[in-house]
Amino acid sequence: MTHEERHRGTHPGDTLIFADAEVPKLRTALKDYCWLLNRGYAAPSSLKLVGDKFQLVERQRLLVMRNGSTENQRLNRQATQRIPIALAGQDLYLDGFNILITLESALSGGFIFIGNDGCYRDLASVHGTYKRVHETGRAITLIGKALCALRVARAFWLIDKPISNSGRLQQLLIQIAEQNGWNWDVELHQSPDTELSRTAGIIASSDSAILDSVNHWFHLTRYVIEQSIPDARIIDLHDGDAEISNGDHQAAS
Repeated sequence: MTHEERHRGTHPGDTLIFADAEVPKLRTALKDYCWLLNRGYAAPSSLKLVGDKFQLVERQRLLVMRNGSTENQRLNRQATQRIPIALAGQDLYLDGFNILITLESALSGGFIFIGNDGCYRDLASVHGTYKRVHETGRAITLIGKALCALRVARAFWLIDKPISNSGRLQQLLIQIAEQNGWNWDVELHQSPDTELSRTAGIIASSDSAILDSVNHWFHLTRYVIEQSIPDARIIDLHDGDAEISNGDHQAAS
């Protein structure tokens, strides 16, 4: 199967376990999980307790784990999040696989979830090997157009070197950037998470560990989805009692 035939898409069974009828249960499970985290309970035991209580299957538990956070984490992420107009003339450091795979999923009909911190996340992963899909080129192009609209001075893509085919992705990104005259720098790193956590500039990621360690971040996936993927399959799981930042909803100029 060629990359033109592959899609990031939904996992078999996702349509059933993330159906509308399941959403209230998942929302309550996420709220309970965050409640336990806020009171100092360990994440693994909290997830097991909540997962067993609501009889969640493996991917539903993965969803809860990826989208849960403490109140302090949520408030910190909200405080360090930057609005679109703050990017004008600034460099932006992209968590490459994190950003690209989420948008590939959104373009191919995969579910995108809004966690209690307001972040857009998917459930896809590379499992040690990145495989280009039919939506890869379009996702990269949408990112490039978004960065132009945001008037980003220069984009620095950080790609996981240990992931197979990372070099091919690097070349593809460079090729598309050169074709469009975009000011991009694409770098392979042993640990992009570590590099991004040390970066003083604005980063783009929805990885919880990264968001908790940086001083400035921009929700690029949410911006691109809201601006350019109107038919994305979004499931909002955030606690309605918690305020989430609306910075990304503001105009880019």
